[in-house]
Amino acid sequence: MSPSGIILIVEDDKNISRLVKYNLEKAGYSCEIKVTGEDALDYLENNLPELIILDLMLPKMDGLEVCRRIKGDDRLKRIPLLMLTARGEEVDRVVGFELGADDYVVKPFSVRELVLRVNALIRRQAPEPEQTELISAGPVIVDLIRHKVTVGRKQLELTLMEFKLLTTLIRRRGRVQSREKLLDDVWEMGADVTTRTIDTHIKRLRQKMERAGKLIETVRGIGYKFSEE
Repeated sequence: MSPSGIILIVEDDKNISRLVKYNLEKAGYSCEIKVTGEDALDYLENNLPELIILDLMLPKMDGLEVCRRIKGDDRLKRIPLLMLTARGEEVDRVVGFELGADDYVVKPFSVRELVLRVNALIRRQAPEPEQTELISAGPVIVDLIRHKVTVGRKQLELTLMEFKLLTTLIRRRGRVQSREKLLDDVWEMGADVTTRTIDTHIKRLRQKMERAGKLIETVRGIGYKFSEE
């Protein structure tokens, strides 16, 4: 089953869900609203949306558990997932990233910013036509067309943001990248995204790359670089 082109909005606040739906449809998207995590998971059993917007503060099953189930499902885990969080929930945002969420927007949010972030996440799914098909660094091979990364013979399961972060580091291997630069270039919008986001994604990348994770070097007080060796 291929993605339907529909954006799934999982939000129990009717005013927020209707506002988001209205503005996304104005931007050319089709939307489906679900009020609870359980309803969202039921919907996902038979549908593959293009993107999921998920509120963390849901009744009964919270958004983090919904995120965990989505990203733990082989059929669903590649669907971009944008979290909606309240201010002061940094711990939840970090946990969300560790579970595989791709981006987040903090309430109260700018609807324009939300639409821009949705556009950016969906755009990242399509390969850039000017890119070559493969890039490599040591044992790491990145297939830009198929969005696949292999280390040796093992294929890594990366989120969209992890894929773009790793690709950016490899393209600039040997050059130190500050956290701020990576936020600008990988996330494209720095608003409400902290440098801790970079550290969380680097940690996850290193874990998934296992021994090859040491190729991503920490440059104390500045940021990271991918080793030339």
